[in-house]
Amino acid sequence: MGKNSEKIEDLKARKAKIAQMGGEKAIGSQKSKGKMTARDRINYFFDPGTFQEIDMFVKHRCSYFNMQKTDIPADGVITGYGKVNGRTVYIFAQDFTARGGSLGEMHARKITKIQDLAMKAGCPCIGLNDSGGARIQEGIDSLFGFGEIFFRNSSASGVIPQISCIMGPTAGGAVYSPAMTDFIFMVKNSSYMYITGPEVVKAVMGEVVSHEELGGAMAHSTKSGVCQFAAENDEHALDTIKELLSYIPSNNMEDPPIVDTGDGPERLSPELDSLIPDEPNQAYDIKDVIRGLVDNGEFFETHEHFAKNIVVCFARLNGETIGIIANQPNVLGGALDVDASDKATRHIRFCDAFNIPLLTIVDVPGYMPGCDQEWNGIIRHGAKLLWCYSEATVPKMTLITRKAYGGAYIAMCSKHLGSDFVYAWPSSEIAVMGAAGAANIIHRKEIKGAEDPKAKRTEKIQEYEELFSNPFIAGNRGFVDDILLPSETRKVLIRSLEAMRNKREVRPAKKHGNIPM
Repeated sequence: MGKNSEKIEDLKARKAKIAQMGGEKAIGSQKSKGKMTARDRINYFFDPGTFQEIDMFVKHRCSYFNMQKTDIPADGVITGYGKVNGRTVYIFAQDFTARGGSLGEMHARKITKIQDLAMKAGCPCIGLNDSGGARIQEGIDSLFGFGEIFFRNSSASGVIPQISCIMGPTAGGAVYSPAMTDFIFMVKNSSYMYITGPEVVKAVMGEVVSHEELGGAMAHSTKSGVCQFAAENDEHALDTIKELLSYIPSNNMEDPPIVDTGDGPERLSPELDSLIPDEPNQAYDIKDVIRGLVDNGEFFETHEHFAKNIVVCFARLNGETIGIIANQPNVLGGALDVDASDKATRHIRFCDAFNIPLLTIVDVPGYMPGCDQEWNGIIRHGAKLLWCYSEATVPKMTLITRKAYGGAYIAMCSKHLGSDFVYAWPSSEIAVMGAAGAANIIHRKEIKGAEDPKAKRTEKIQEYEELFSNPFIAGNRGFVDDILLPSETRKVLIRSLEAMRNKREVRPAKKHGNIPM
């Protein structure tokens, strides 16, 4: 055997050893918890044969605490790029079998290299997080690593999509990089995010709580809103990421992919004509409206379990991606509260950053009243909607299905905030407030002094309803562009989207605004 052959065999042996990750025992422990290994996740995620690993041979250089004798394969993180449904994606996947996937200096350098390459190439960057946190033995070098990653998260925001998938423990400073990305996926019963774990919470606060209750997938999906997706297992999480990628562009200079859905642009939706209840206070499911409008009735919902009084999702109209924000009358009457405002704001800003047109579907009685909402900052959080709709320059379409009252009418992408096309159904009510409340205020003295106050109140409510509980005054003012038959709305929205395809809008030059955070 010649020297070149020996070198080739040596290379193969080195690669094979690194590919074994933390060894058979550690891999067995990982799989016994129902988790895939980092390499299994990568192989499952990418189109077969397309993943190209880089920095396989990187080693840490820590000599404290006898660490020079510790070998950590690939320094605990696998990095590279490959194709997902034919499109290039960059990835890093922390390897919990290799020293708990702990983050040290070189581990972080591998991640930041991937972030830099993804930015140069204009491709999405995916992080599969499964780490015990900072490599304590490396001290300040670990903190340096986190900081370098955070800085790049900020720089890449709005330039390339950044997606985090929490597939194991993520604690302390490690949670902040995912929090700075566009979407967070978590896996039920095997992934956790928290600043301090249950042991510290118990010691400091005296509270007894489990990992799952404190920072599990459903805790962050329903309570904190930190994560947008709670997957059943690793495979489900990776499949859902791939579905998300199919709706969004690779960078902010591209338009989203166009897909032949086979659903004709002239299709009518007769089921929508009878969807809105006759009684104004009777609930219905806004998702039925969405299904009737979009291609094949299919949409991809984000933040499904959080602030259910508003629905945000991606869908397609004639094959083109749109972002939808819709009040949900089934929950809290569709009223806007602190969490709903935050949820909608985040979706609007992502869509605007990545050239995804917006469709807002409005059935909103107002902002949620009460001490809890006021003290939690409904003014500040509610103002975010006004801000972000005003700031967005992508094509904006608005459909009012029923109630559109007061400040919430304005906030839900009214003509006054720059909606390009505002449409209403005959069932819509565009007013400062509901008829009962308005009659009580306007005609208070008249009702109080009447021989039959109840009859007079009913009369004045009916009078207000006839005047304002319809879309026609708004149509007279030009605040509503057309009043549509529900069954014909889909084809009008498709025409509107086509008409605004080359929309250009210029805002005043400035470094950035000061959003009411």
